[in-house]
Amino acid sequence: MAEALAEGGTKSAATRGGAGPSPGVFEQLGAVADAVLYEGYLLYPYRRSSTKNRVRWQFGVLFPRDWVEADGPVTAGVSGSADSWYQQTECLLRVRQPDSARVRVRVRYLQMQRKQVEEAGRPVESLRGDDGTVHLTFDEALPRECEIEAPLDELLRGGRTVTVSAAAGEDVEPLPDDTGRVVRSREEIRAETTVTAERLSDGLCRIRVRTTNTAPAPPPRTPRDEALRRALIATHTLIGGDGVEFVSLIDPPADLEALVRACRNEFTFPVLGGEAGDTGPVLLSAPIILPDHPQVAPESPGDLHDAAEIDEILTLRTMLLTDEEKREARATDPRAAAILDRVDTMPQEVFERLHGAVRSLTPATPTASADRLSGVAGSPEPVTFSAASADRLPGAAGSPEPVTLASAPADRSSDAIRSLTPSPDRMPDAFGSPAPVTPTASADRLPGAAGSPASANPASASADRLPDAAGSPEPVNPVAAPADRLPGTAGSPEPVTFATASADRPAWWQEGADDGLSPTTDTVLVDGVPLGGGSRVRLRPRGRGADAQDMFLAGRTAEVAAVFHDVDGSVHLAVTLDDDPAAELNNWYGRFHYFRPDELEPLEPAGSPDEPSAPAPAAAPARHTSDSETPAAEAE
Repeated sequence: MAEALAEGGTKSAATRGGAGPSPGVFEQLGAVADAVLYEGYLLYPYRRSSTKNRVRWQFGVLFPRDWVEADGPVTAGVSGSADSWYQQTECLLRVRQPDSARVRVRVRYLQMQRKQVEEAGRPVESLRGDDGTVHLTFDEALPRECEIEAPLDELLRGGRTVTVSAAAGEDVEPLPDDTGRVVRSREEIRAETTVTAERLSDGLCRIRVRTTNTAPAPPPRTPRDEALRRALIATHTLIGGDGVEFVSLIDPPADLEALVRACRNEFTFPVLGGEAGDTGPVLLSAPIILPDHPQVAPESPGDLHDAAEIDEILTLRTMLLTDEEKREARATDPRAAAILDRVDTMPQEVFERLHGAVRSLTPATPTASADRLSGVAGSPEPVTFSAASADRLPGAAGSPEPVTLASAPADRSSDAIRSLTPSPDRMPDAFGSPAPVTPTASADRLPGAAGSPASANPASASADRLPDAAGSPEPVNPVAAPADRLPGTAGSPEPVTFATASADRPAWWQEGADDGLSPTTDTVLVDGVPLGGGSRVRLRPRGRGADAQDMFLAGRTAEVAAVFHDVDGSVHLAVTLDDDPAAELNNWYGRFHYFRPDELEPLEPAGSPDEPSAPAPAAAPARHTSDSETPAAEAE
């Protein structure tokens, strides 16, 4: 097998033949990859004395094998926060140019560097210079990477192994006026990356990239902080190439789902880069769970090393650090000093952009000509109502297009818009609220339109019965429907129906809206079984649109703790896992996993003798939430 060596952070690759990969293929993901590399490197308040900055390096850490397995073998899984000695990525690759296909792999990681402050030749924790500058002993890290490029045919014949290494070294920085010095030292990093390919069918291959730490292990009882000096930290892999494209492992094409499930990814989670779609030109395999096509928000002016937090909040809190806290942060690490400099000099217009941006709205497009709406002619242009983006449509995860609502012609537009708009308590939230959105029916399928089948709902109204039309008794509201039930879609047996709003319950913001609701005693029917507090269920998260954390809970059993009603009228069930050792504690302080009724499978048959007596009202489909995201409002 051919080898290439990357040492001290420089790139090196085997001799290339033929056309090289498209320039910038990895740079498309540069900002995201850097965010992964430095995630958790240093956390607010960016001071060495902060407790959270004393336990570091939590993602993608590959130790020498004998040290990490001193107490037993590591347990393989996708969790990159678990210590390991190897990391393995498997993905599917479509071959578009069989004669010239090439694969390019870049392995990136951090090498730990000990910054030791010395005074008169002896190590100290801190030192203040004659100019008042404070110097602190602290662990830093240097970015390293190794690159491999090989023809696909070579990988199919046996693969290629590359030695990944970073040399040991020491740098000495004298301090002004001979007050002391700063010594930065590094131990050698030794690892190997092997890239192989397996042909699954014509035009389809499985690629495997496996990186292992091959350094000699320190003694078994060496503290973790010391063992980290021989570890690859924040290890992640970029995979690209020429004449090839990669298949999404999160949302694969239907004909490749079985092959995707057979891929074994261990201590890493691969996602597509590039433009949206179920295939892409580059793949990022990271120890942190990301969605396909991850991006850094364009409003973000720089890395805060805490990508799960909100930039505006961190920026505000960093601004409020005291002068003494800022002095300590600057002395802790150059990256902390850079964050403080950026925050202290941030222009007002840049700061204002951090307040947020709406990305979930899509421009509305007409779905039918105006003269097809409700049998009324003469409108020069149909009016459209833009609903939330398709991936926020209740029950429509993965829907390819936003849903729009076409109004009546111009001379009836004001009436029609009022009649087809949900009441305020049902309006979609422009900032991504899980409120149900109004489905669009093709014009010739609207109730009362020419050619429309009879509505199955007696409350539906034709155009001449819309509000403000002669004889119209009450405004009506559309009922949100799952995507596969929308009129005009495959398998839709009936048109959209319109139901009057509930008259026996106030809107959620009004006094008494939660009267009669009791999370601990309410129930909801699932497959004919009333589920409520104490019910046992099996978790079946949706195949598309599920929270990534919940996907790992598929098939696990749990106990329902409560039934919560959201402000949009939907229902979520709070559950605790049967095999969670902290279940009792989580239940005590109210930390649950939340699932929709259609994501749960009852474990007790219908008619169980101890079932609750009064089922809660049926709820509209709603967005899924995770254990870190409670429903929008809860009835107490």
